[in-house]
Amino acid sequence: MTSRPGSRLFAALLAAALFGMGALAPALAQNAQPSSPAPVQQSNPAAASAPAPAPAPEPSPVEAARKQLADASNALKALTAQVEDQADDDQQLADLKLKVDALTKSILDISVSFNPRLTQIRERLAALGDPPPAGTAEDPAVKAEREKLNAERATINSVTGDAENLSVASRKLSNAITEDRRTLFTNTLLRKTDVNLDTLSDAVTAFGDEKTDFVQAVSSWFSFVWNFKFYQLMSALFFSVLAALVLVIFSYRLLSPVVRRDAGIERPAYLSRLSVAFWSTVLPTLALLAFEAISLFLLDNFNVLRSDVAPILAAFMGLLLAIFFVYRLTMAVLAPLEPNWRLAHVTDRGARLLSVTIMALAVVISFDFFFSAVSKALGADVILTVVKSYFTSVIAGLMLFAMSFIKPIRPADAADDAAGQAWPRIVRWPLALAGAALVATALLGYVGLARFAATQIVMAGAVIVTTFLGLLSGRAIIKPGAFADTVFGRYCRKRFQLGEMELDQIGLAVGFAFYTIAIVIGVPLLLMQWGFQLQEIWTWLSQIFTEITIGKFHFSIIGLLAGVAFFFVGLWVTRWLQGWLDGNVLARSKLDSGVRNSVKTGFGYVGIAIAALFGISAAGIDLSSLALVAGALSLGIGFGLQNIVSNFVSGLILLVERPFKVGDWVVTGTTEGFVRRISVRATEIETFQHLSIIVPNSELINASVGNWTHKNRLGRVEIAVGVGYDSDPRRVMEILLEIAQAQENVLRNPEPVVAFQGFGDSSLNFEIRVHLADVLDGLKVRNDIRLTIFERFKEEGIEFPFPQRDLHLKIEDGVASILREAVTQRGHFRGNPEKVHTNMGGLGHRPEDDDGSHPGHEDDGDGDGHEDGSHNN
Repeated sequence: MTSRPGSRLFAALLAAALFGMGALAPALAQNAQPSSPAPVQQSNPAAASAPAPAPAPEPSPVEAARKQLADASNALKALTAQVEDQADDDQQLADLKLKVDALTKSILDISVSFNPRLTQIRERLAALGDPPPAGTAEDPAVKAEREKLNAERATINSVTGDAENLSVASRKLSNAITEDRRTLFTNTLLRKTDVNLDTLSDAVTAFGDEKTDFVQAVSSWFSFVWNFKFYQLMSALFFSVLAALVLVIFSYRLLSPVVRRDAGIERPAYLSRLSVAFWSTVLPTLALLAFEAISLFLLDNFNVLRSDVAPILAAFMGLLLAIFFVYRLTMAVLAPLEPNWRLAHVTDRGARLLSVTIMALAVVISFDFFFSAVSKALGADVILTVVKSYFTSVIAGLMLFAMSFIKPIRPADAADDAAGQAWPRIVRWPLALAGAALVATALLGYVGLARFAATQIVMAGAVIVTTFLGLLSGRAIIKPGAFADTVFGRYCRKRFQLGEMELDQIGLAVGFAFYTIAIVIGVPLLLMQWGFQLQEIWTWLSQIFTEITIGKFHFSIIGLLAGVAFFFVGLWVTRWLQGWLDGNVLARSKLDSGVRNSVKTGFGYVGIAIAALFGISAAGIDLSSLALVAGALSLGIGFGLQNIVSNFVSGLILLVERPFKVGDWVVTGTTEGFVRRISVRATEIETFQHLSIIVPNSELINASVGNWTHKNRLGRVEIAVGVGYDSDPRRVMEILLEIAQAQENVLRNPEPVVAFQGFGDSSLNFEIRVHLADVLDGLKVRNDIRLTIFERFKEEGIEFPFPQRDLHLKIEDGVASILREAVTQRGHFRGNPEKVHTNMGGLGHRPEDDDGSHPGHEDDGDGDGHEDGSHNN
C-alpha cells in the first residue's frame, strides 16, 4: 500500500500532537474500569468465611543480609565469567568495571548497616558490666541478656566478615579489569602489522564485502522503518529537532551578544573576541549534541533502531558532531571572512589555508572513526580497519608536514591582506616532526599508534584550544574594569544602577563561571579522547562530590555546599526578621533605644546559632563531635586558658557585630591606624608609620575604640590660623570662609564654618571647620587650605604674628661699673648710669634719651647715623 508525501507529513504531525496523550491512556483506561472485586467476593460465601492465610514472618536483618551477600556472590561470579569472555573489548570491560564497582559499594553498605546495632550492643554490654568471677551468683536475667547480646554480636561479626571478604574479592576483580584494559590499550597501540600487497589485496576484497553488507543492512532497515515505523521515526525526529531548537533559541536570546559577531564594530575588544569565539563554538556544538543524543534515545525507546544499525547511526552522528565542532572552532579562531574578529595573528591567505587544512584533517580523522565503527558493527575483517587507519595516518602526517611550510604569520603593523611570514621555529619544527613521525610510524607497521596520535593531534587539540579559550576569557573578564566594558556590564550598570565595585564583583563571579564551564566541558572530553568511558568519569565525579573519607570522617562536597547554602539562607532570614522586629514590633513599644538594640542583637545571635545548626546538619557533620570539642574547650579553660578563650570569644563578637572592619581608621588607647586583619585571637592595626601592632581582641571589646570610618567616611577637620592684632577680624573670617568653600573636596552640606577662637598672647586665633566626604583626604585638604591661606594673606597684606617680648635686666653695681666703663670707652653711654637698657641695636642706649642730636659723634659710614655696632629701634 502506498501513500502520498502529504498524507505522510500530516500523519507525522498528528502523531507528534497525540504523543503526549498516549501517556494518559493507561491511567484513563484504569480509571474507566469498574471495580469488580467486591461483588465477586460477595458471591463466594465459602471464600469469605475461610480464614485469611497468616502472613509470612519477615526475615531478621541478619538473614536478609546473608541473602543479599549470597546474591552478591553469585553476581560476582557471573561478572568474573563475563570479564574472561570480553577480555578483548575495551567498551565491555569498562561497563563491567562499573558494575563491579557498584556491586562492591552495595556489599560495603551491607556491612556498614550493622554499625549502629553493634554500637548499641557494646553500650548495653558496658552497662551490664563484666561477668562475675567463677562461683559468684549473678542475676539470671542479666546473664541471659549478656549471652544473647554476645551471640548476636558474634553473628553480626560473622556476616560483616563475609561481607568484607566478598568486597575484597570484588575489588580484586575491579583492579584486574583495570589492568586488562591497560594491557589491551598498550597492545593495541604497539601491535605491529605488515602492510604489503597481499594485505592491500585482502583489504580490497573485505571492503567489497563490507560495502555489500552495509548497503543491505541500511537499506533493509530504512525500508522497514519507512513502511512500518514511520510514525515513530517522525515523532522521534520531531521531538529531537524541537529540543535542539529550544536550546538554540534560548541560548541565542540569552547570550546573543557573546555569540553573534557585529559586523559594524571595526575593532572589537580582545575580551569580546575571546568570548564570542568561545561561546560561538560551545553553544552550537551543544545544540547539535543535544539533538543527536535525544534522537538516539527516542529512536531506541520507540523501537526504531536495530542492533546492527544502532552503532552505525551513532558513529555517523559522531562523525557529524566532530566535523561541526572543528569547523566552528576554526571559524571562531581564524575567522577567514571577518579579519576584525580574528584571534590568531595571521594574514587573510594564511587563515584560509589553515582553515582548509584543519578541516581536511578533521574530515579524514572523523571518516576513519566512522568506517572503523561500521567495520566493527558488521563484523568485517580486521585487516580492513588496519588498512584504512594506515592510509588515514599517512594522509594526516603528510597534511601536518605540508602545514609546516605554510607562511601564515602576519608581520607586525601590516595589513591583514599582506604577504605572510613563515611559522616561528617553535611551531614549524614540531609540525614537521609530528607529520614525519606519523608517516614513519604507519610505514613501520605501528598503525594503531599512528592512528591514535593523529586523532589526539586533531580532536584533543581542538578540545584543548576550546578549553584554553574559555580560560582566557575568564582571566580577561576578571581584570578590574573589564566586565564594565562588556555588553552585559553596560546593561547591568544601566538597569540596576551598579557602581564600579559591584560590576567588578560580578565580573569576578562571571570569570570563575567561565573557568568552571571550560573545565567541566574540556576535562571530560579530553579523558574520553584518551580512552576513558563517560560512565567512569561520571562515577569519579559522583565519588568526589558525594563520598569523601578522611580517616573515620565522611563528608561530601554537595553536602558541604548544601550546609553553606542553608546557613546563608538562615542568616538572611535572621537579618530580615531582625529588621521586621525592630521596625514593626519594637518601634511601636515604649522601650528605649538601648533595650531595642539589645533585643535585636540577641535575636540575631539566636538566629545565627539556629542557622549554624541547620547548616551543620545539612552538611552531614555529626554534632557529637562538637560535644567533644566543647568538652576539650572547657578543660582548657579550667587549666588557665581564660585569656585565650576571652580573646577568641571577643574575636567572634567583633566578626559578628563588626564595630570596625578591615580598612577602617581606628583609635584605641595609644594606637591609631588602619585595621589590616581581624582574626579570632587578635586584630592587626597598621599605624601611619607602617608599624603593625597586634592588639588582643579582649582589649578592643573592653576598651573604648574610636572609628573614623565606622558607617561612612564622612568626617570633619579643623585648621587653626592666627593673625596679628592689627588685622580686621571680619575680613579675615570672610577670606577664610572663601578659601574653605573653594576647596573641591570640602562638602557644601554641612557647610564650612569659620570660628573666632579668642585672643592669644600675640595673635587673634581663628579656626576653619570643614566636612569631607572621605576623612582620609584630611591631610591633603589641610595642606591645600594652608597654602591658599598663606598666598591670600600675602596678597591682602595680613601678617602672621610672632612672639614679642620686652627683656629687662637688673645688673649689680660692680657689673654696672664695668659695663659703664666699657660703654664710655665706646662713646655711646649717656643718661642714668644706674640703669642700662639693652636693645637689638646696642648696649646702654635708651630710646627716650634720644633727641636726635649726637654731638661729638660722626657717622661711621654705614648710613644709619651711628657708629658701628649701635642701632636705635
